[in-house]
Amino acid sequence: MERSVLGKLTFLGAVRNVTGSCYLLETNDTRVLIDCGMYQERKYQDRNWQPFLFDPKSLDAVFLTHAHLDHCGLLPKLVREGYKGKIYCTQATAEIAQIILLDAAKLQEEDARYKAERHRREGRSGPHPEIPLYTVDDAEAVEPHFSAVGYLDCVSINGNVEGCYYEAGHVLGAAVINIDIRQDGKNHRLIFSGDIGEPDRPIINDPAVFDEAEYIIIESTYGDRTHEEHESIDIQQQLRDCINRTVQAKGNIIIPSFALERSQELLYHLNELFLRKEIPPLLVFLDSPMAIRITEVFKRHADLFDAEMMKRLRQGDAFFSFENLKMVQGVEESKAINNIKGSSIIIAGSGMVTGGRVKHHIVNNITRPESTILFVGYQAEGTPGRALLDGAKELRLLGQTHKVKAHIAKIDGFSAHTDRDGLLAWLSDIHVPPRCVFVTHGEEKAAISFAEILREKTGWHVEVPQYKDTVDLA
Repeated sequence: MERSVLGKLTFLGAVRNVTGSCYLLETNDTRVLIDCGMYQERKYQDRNWQPFLFDPKSLDAVFLTHAHLDHCGLLPKLVREGYKGKIYCTQATAEIAQIILLDAAKLQEEDARYKAERHRREGRSGPHPEIPLYTVDDAEAVEPHFSAVGYLDCVSINGNVEGCYYEAGHVLGAAVINIDIRQDGKNHRLIFSGDIGEPDRPIINDPAVFDEAEYIIIESTYGDRTHEEHESIDIQQQLRDCINRTVQAKGNIIIPSFALERSQELLYHLNELFLRKEIPPLLVFLDSPMAIRITEVFKRHADLFDAEMMKRLRQGDAFFSFENLKMVQGVEESKAINNIKGSSIIIAGSGMVTGGRVKHHIVNNITRPESTILFVGYQAEGTPGRALLDGAKELRLLGQTHKVKAHIAKIDGFSAHTDRDGLLAWLSDIHVPPRCVFVTHGEEKAAISFAEILREKTGWHVEVPQYKDTVDLA
């Protein structure tokens, strides 16, 4: 007897790597896209420039899990190439995504001009030197497409596909998306994890859990490891020790940080250390207009904070506006930081050192043994941040090669992704074996490792798809 087919799922990104999240779900009369992310690893970046493997005009809807660039970064390209429908996401995600996309567009325009000028000086040409992937106008054109969906709310597409939004515990506004396909009077559930956060982190709520699904598409960023080895060391203790060591050496602490969630968590922890007088009252520069704007979104959406954060806000704690915090907006302000005498903390993007002002701050400090470059987030393969963590002796930034003499440090406890055991725990409430679990959004080693462990522990059918794979959903 033939099995009826619910539809098809095509894996268009974040398979055997950690960026470019994008999935195409097709039923008989409905086509929806889940995420439309940008590739950030160097070896995959050409995919950003390639034509979409579907006609954007043919899509009925886009479901967006959250506002990180590797999940939303190609939306301007999608709209420019003809997408007319709605982009469903939480209100916080809509506000933050617009900030991130505009910033990305400005950086691309600036980088295109900078590369074109450099290539002309050097008498050579390079890939995509003069044309940005998309412009500020393209990014602004996305905003009218956003349509807000609350947690626990659902939206129906063509009467046979329904997307429901649940807390992901990853970043403010991030969602796990439950998609039900209606066929023959029955609902068939697919769960797209997006990125799953660690429980009991400050500021936001824990991820929601589920008891059944026919198909699960789950991330595996830390699928081959646990954060266990870091649990005995308090984040604030690691941060305090790093800062005090660098201040004693009379250096600066440069922190490449993602504008969304990581920068806000850093401010939270720094404020705690200042209040307890565990670090000296040195200046803290948040040199990221994007992070500053996103922090304002956090203030507007305090209703999404967890109970502990809400309690402390009611007690008058001002985590995002302590006295020695300087919000840096203009380029001249940013350059002036180099004239500051004495140690300071400089938080700037991008988190993987792939763009933004942090490149300039690293160039100004990378040859200083007294300074520290402190990483507080995941560094994908092929990024400058990963090269530094892997022990590079030299690093090419802003067109020049620099000797690495600064101290390179990392604090793992900040991770916005749960680890292998956390992913297994998140799946543990699923009591009926799914038809298949697809392991995505992890470097190949991590994804394969997590798939093997999941098979061993559950006996479920688990696959690690390849780029462009299409599977029939039975």
